[in-house]
Amino acid sequence: MYQLIEECVDVDTFLFLRQVSGLSPRPRAGAEIGLANSLYAVHICYEGTPVGMGRIVGDGGLNFDIVDIAVHPDHQGKGLGRKIMQAIMDYLEKNTLKGAYITLMADVPALYEKFGFTYTRPESEGMVLVR
Repeated sequence: MYQLIEECVDVDTFLFLRQVSGLSPRPRAGAEIGLANSLYAVHICYEGTPVGMGRIVGDGGLNFDIVDIAVHPDHQGKGLGRKIMQAIMDYLEKNTLKGAYITLMADVPALYEKFGFTYTRPESEGMVLVR
């Protein structure tokens, strides 16, 4: 039985779910700081074990960034990514003002398009600087 929980996973689970789902590795020290500063986080447990996660970071007023959407491969294809995104979108619906920017880096664009996300081109171009 799957259970959606509105809180962040612990650092070890975060690092594990990112790794096993194929997302880029993140440094432990950064995760320890970053997870504690999430605006909103959600995870899904299967029989008490976290198997999926997602969170929002940002300033809480103007900018919101959806990050770390990950589902363990053994549980992919069961709609868990969609459930995580729905919880995130519900939070954003209740907690954002008109004109707020909600952004994400789309590893799986088809999922995010279902929630109304579109490409920014040609008006703007996404960029990143990794230190």
